[in-house]
Amino acid sequence: MSGRLVTDAPLAHTRWGEGPAVLLLHGIGGGREFWEAGLAGTGPALAAAGYGAVAVDFPGYGSTPTIEPYDLGGLARSVEALIHWLGVPNAVLVGHSMGGMVAQELAALAPRVVAGLALASTSAAFGKPGGDWQQGFLQARCAPLDAGLGMAGMAAQLVPSMVAPGFPADRLAAAQAVMAAVPETTYRHALSALVAFDRRAALATLQVPTLVMTGECDTTAAPEVAARMAARIPGAVLDILPGAGHLLTLEQPQAFNDALLRFLQGATR
Repeated sequence: MSGRLVTDAPLAHTRWGEGPAVLLLHGIGGGREFWEAGLAGTGPALAAAGYGAVAVDFPGYGSTPTIEPYDLGGLARSVEALIHWLGVPNAVLVGHSMGGMVAQELAALAPRVVAGLALASTSAAFGKPGGDWQQGFLQARCAPLDAGLGMAGMAAQLVPSMVAPGFPADRLAAAQAVMAAVPETTYRHALSALVAFDRRAALATLQVPTLVMTGECDTTAAPEVAARMAARIPGAVLDILPGAGHLLTLEQPQAFNDALLRFLQGATR
């Protein structure tokens, strides 16, 4: 099923189907393409099940202009603006990695527009703001860019380390291509926004159906991190996908989409 690209909205997005709104929020090296047929296929799968799927480009990604300052609060407010623009009272937010942090930020800032959360390969905090670990992380992630390799060179180094062994070469190349298309300035701004994120105190206050997912081989959002997160959210469901790493939506798309649909059937019907 082909989606419809919309650019005259607070966030550019691809849209499939009609029904309860489900917003698909990508990670730092992603874009709306990650949810399309041929990669995760989540948008078409949701539409086939009777949902209105919306895969966004965050500010600075794809067809969406950037924002200043570039922080998670601003990203969350852009998602809120899109929900209002869609003319729906609320939406389920499906966030991968950085997208999961943006979803948590919006749930804290504007809980009335959030009908449910599916948080994939993400966490509730990025350590302590301003700490040595965060600075080391920034330096390591920016090192290929500082060396002049560009986003394509960085994607070629980073993406293979984020997937479980045996990930097909053609799908690996597709994931690298999406990351390579992210503007370097946007990537640097997003990295800086991530290291300040901390919504651990808000987990216990979440009052919407919540699914926490990660891959058993994910070293970025490890299963034990996901388990601790789920334990602090009232009524949360925890799902660990076998044989998947950090890019679980691409590595195990059928299993991911099936788990998401099971969750949505309880959260929205």
